[in-house]
Amino acid sequence: MLFPTTIVGSYPQPDWLIDREKLAGRFPPRVRAKELWRVQEPYLQQAMEDATVLAIRAQEQAGLDIITDGEIRRESYSNRIATALAGVDIDNPGTALDRSGHPNPVPRIVGKIKRIKPIEVEDLLFLKAHTDRKVKITVPGPFTMLQQAQNDFYASEEEAAMDYAVALNEEIKDLFANGADVVQIDEPYMQARPEKARQYGINALNRALEGIKGQTAVHICFGYAAVIHARPSGYDFLPELAQCSCNQVSIETAQSSLDCKILETLGDKQVMVGCLDLSDMKVEPAELVAMRIRRALKHIKPEQVILAPDCGMKYLPREVADGKLKSMVQAAQMLRKEYAK
Repeated sequence: MLFPTTIVGSYPQPDWLIDREKLAGRFPPRVRAKELWRVQEPYLQQAMEDATVLAIRAQEQAGLDIITDGEIRRESYSNRIATALAGVDIDNPGTALDRSGHPNPVPRIVGKIKRIKPIEVEDLLFLKAHTDRKVKITVPGPFTMLQQAQNDFYASEEEAAMDYAVALNEEIKDLFANGADVVQIDEPYMQARPEKARQYGINALNRALEGIKGQTAVHICFGYAAVIHARPSGYDFLPELAQCSCNQVSIETAQSSLDCKILETLGDKQVMVGCLDLSDMKVEPAELVAMRIRRALKHIKPEQVILAPDCGMKYLPREVADGKLKSMVQAAQMLRKEYAK
């Protein structure tokens, strides 16, 4: 099918599950932030599952082709995995600068990074049990996890990144073994810190993908619209992903009005073209969404294009997210008619 539709990962969590005002009033948590949850143990797991079903149904009702679990159980896109690995101290966190330049509490690396057990497999199995559509699960990338940590153990950042990659590789293999159709690796810090990403980021990413059989994607963006308001005119790190062994690259074009000529540098990779502006609380008409995709189609083939929001939708009001997703699906339907062979 031409122009499949999906989300980047997150869908808005309900107000009855998480304190969205607290969530929006701080930088995305890198260590655990249990104080954000409104539901107490022992009812939290059940509440998360109920909210995940709502997120799945919302995506289905919007008409999306590839469904995620909405990252409903997560306080941020990265901290679910980053705080579950051996070798990090989350009780005595360190500090690292966020991509906004502000200090944030982060996991402190005190030993060799290792994966102790599967982390997101149960989330995936729950997702598969509640939809008959293709499913995608997201994980934070090794480079980004390292940038969101304080290294008090490894002699070099590259050595630490490679151990993060080995741990992530084990997780991704288990996710595919349990039926994932797509596994997406989130690497926004490659754009935020391009020089370090060039030094060792691609090597770490390829190590995380070593021996993987299945559809893999890498998401790279300028940050959540609700947190990072100013957008650069273009990517500082994107052509380099042509060297990555992933199948798909997820980028944003809507809020940044990106010059899509840069997509030519990605060769024959599929591109998740971010076509929903998450800084705008108005629901875009389908024609505007289609126009954003047509900008990309001047530089890549229709067979390469996947429609998606610019980034995760967790900070949006649910009604705005739902409206935007329906517009995106309508745009995909318009484009299929235009490009039907």
